[in-house]
Amino acid sequence: MSQTITLALDAMGSDAGSGPLVEGAAQLSREDSGLHVVLVGDEVEISEHLAQQRYDASRIAIVHAPESVPMDCKPAEALEASPDCSVLVAARLVRDGHADALVSAGNTGAVILAASKTFQRLPGIRRAALAAVYPTEQRHGPRDDPFALMLDVGATLTCTAEDLVGFAVMGSAYSRIISDIGRPRVALLSNGSEPSKGTPAIVEAHARLLQMQGIEFVGNVEGLDIPRGTVDVVVCEGFLGNVVLKMLEGVSEVVSDLAKDAYARKFLWRLGLTMLSQGMQQIRRMTDWKQYGGAPVLGFDRVVIKAHGRSNARAVRNALKVAAKAVRNDLAGEIRRGME
Repeated sequence: MSQTITLALDAMGSDAGSGPLVEGAAQLSREDSGLHVVLVGDEVEISEHLAQQRYDASRIAIVHAPESVPMDCKPAEALEASPDCSVLVAARLVRDGHADALVSAGNTGAVILAASKTFQRLPGIRRAALAAVYPTEQRHGPRDDPFALMLDVGATLTCTAEDLVGFAVMGSAYSRIISDIGRPRVALLSNGSEPSKGTPAIVEAHARLLQMQGIEFVGNVEGLDIPRGTVDVVVCEGFLGNVVLKMLEGVSEVVSDLAKDAYARKFLWRLGLTMLSQGMQQIRRMTDWKQYGGAPVLGFDRVVIKAHGRSNARAVRNALKVAAKAVRNDLAGEIRRGME
């Protein structure tokens, strides 16, 4: 029999409110009999949204949390002022064994801080890492996944060599489990491919990773390698990773806007874009983060998935499915064994 998994979904705090979160959970309840979702947040508001959905009531529950963390707040101050906010209540459900994973589309800093306050770090992991998927030209793994993984993208500002090695182990484990890649190619992001390039932390991490048998470390990559998808996992410190991720998001949006503008302006451009429609559709699929759903906060003894703040129902459903897959395949255990 398949394992029954319960997911705690922070149903408050996203850019679009609780509606898409509730709708995504309702969709999932009709699709997968092995998944239960606990919606955490304002019970009245959640119930009103549920009343508008078709869902399996045996697979949906509500736990009331009277407060939520706004997107524009200071996370530490907000959690201190609201100890019963939805993300903390959801995290405690996971800690106490009432749920197997935490999923949230809320304030990123609050999600990471709530996990840090509630869960334990895995042995050997000094800092947690926020990972992110990004579209690539090359496909990855047996499922031809158009995404690769980058970490850290914002949980830390600066990292030691030890931190970067931990990120490499965690990213490799996640890529194996979620993308089904037997030996993910892992690289450090630096300003040159030579082992001597980069900060002292990158140089030292490079030397350490070369000695590790459990990781397919391929050396350093440069910024131009990221969209090409030459590796499956890119490791960097959080400040740099966040800058790169925002740049990638910006470029994809600019390309889409330029195409729309060209289509609207001139008949010949419309004709040309129509002829290139198959390629344009491929670009849209590659840059559509909604199909992946969410990205992990790695390093804790529980599964934590951070969905995009603008998530629609489809993205929420997919984020929940990613969390369930990580639980089923024992992501925390895989990272623990890698660190050993």
